[in-house]
Amino acid sequence: MKNLIAINGSPRKNWNTAELLKHAMKGAEEAGASTELVNLYSLNFKGCTSCFACKLKSRPHGSCAMKDDLSPVLEKVKAADAVIFGSPIYFMNLSAGMIAFIERLFFSNYIYSDEIPTVFPKKLPSAFIYTMNMTERHFEFFNMKERLGMYETFTTRILRVVPKVLRAYDTVQFKDYSRYESSIFNPEEKFAYREKHFADDCAAAYEIGRDLILK
Repeated sequence: MKNLIAINGSPRKNWNTAELLKHAMKGAEEAGASTELVNLYSLNFKGCTSCFACKLKSRPHGSCAMKDDLSPVLEKVKAADAVIFGSPIYFMNLSAGMIAFIERLFFSNYIYSDEIPTVFPKKLPSAFIYTMNMTERHFEFFNMKERLGMYETFTTRILRVVPKVLRAYDTVQFKDYSRYESSIFNPEEKFAYREKHFADDCAAAYEIGRDLILK
């Protein structure tokens, strides 16, 4: 049986990012795979500390020397048949937790060699699911495709498969906007957009999970 691991880079375990990841997992499960959801913000770990142990000629490449809660997750990714990176967009970037995870996963499998650009043990199908408060128009205005595209480029280089991408725009942050300082938003418009589009995002996430297993 194939296995898909979904990485939730949101501090919230039951909101937009997690919900889309769960739909992707359902798609994978109905395609015959087992799945696992990892909530990064439940773990105690750091990003890369630049110790360069993964680059030493005297030790095997492809594993991070740091030992913390992330260590077994990195091994699970190497053993998986597909991986999905799910992250909200904070200040025009992935969440800090997701960035730290990607640093640890990718840098330990990259050894500064043009001849051997990656030591990751196999081709690993992957996907990025982005959730964001910005609209599609703002996404384009701020050149976010190029900003986030660098992560997708490194994913292609390290995991040797071009990742699938899903972008969920203009997501709802609060159940009750009146409780928070959020006057730049129109709550009625936010909820109307979610009502119109989020079900389609969930369906697209389901298809991504299914396709990662079947294709």
